[in-house]
Amino acid sequence: MQKREDDQEAELRKICIKALLREDGVLVSSSEDIEGLSSRGYGRPEDGNLMLTFYEALYLLSKGIISIRDDEAGADVAFQDLLEKYRSINENAWVKYLIYRDMRSRGYVVREGFGLGIDFRVYERGEYGEEAADYLMLGIQEGQPILIEDVARILRNVHSLKKKLILAVLNRRGEVVYYSLSRLSFK
Repeated sequence: MQKREDDQEAELRKICIKALLREDGVLVSSSEDIEGLSSRGYGRPEDGNLMLTFYEALYLLSKGIISIRDDEAGADVAFQDLLEKYRSINENAWVKYLIYRDMRSRGYVVREGFGLGIDFRVYERGEYGEEAADYLMLGIQEGQPILIEDVARILRNVHSLKKKLILAVLNRRGEVVYYSLSRLSFK
């Protein structure tokens, strides 16, 4: 399965999809490119176009799959410029990007979380589009304080959805370590 996904990514890389920088993400408007990206779990449809989140766009830009143009500045957008734009909106931009990149490099389809404090929905390899996400992921940086009450609330919400909660921790060396969280029950 991983080889097939690598082949698909290599195919996308040959094309170099053109995209436009927007305030809330990166827009892809070519219908062929939209189909190729959305079938692989990237972006969300928006008025006949495909809107990529900043972390998706950073990942695709780093792989050479897309090139991004800023019409206001009249120039192409470099990785560092896009990251700075994302940081201006989300102070945890680098953490989210590194977790997203790590999961994608492992062959998982990673989609935006849907509230409740969840950063990502994670689909098993080969299940995107066929099954609902089994895992919900909360990303944090090592040393970043988080209240145990917040984690417990998120865990309760995730369990009520019959999903598994994964805590993705970006350590000081820039590596992502994953922990499965579950409720402790006494019998």
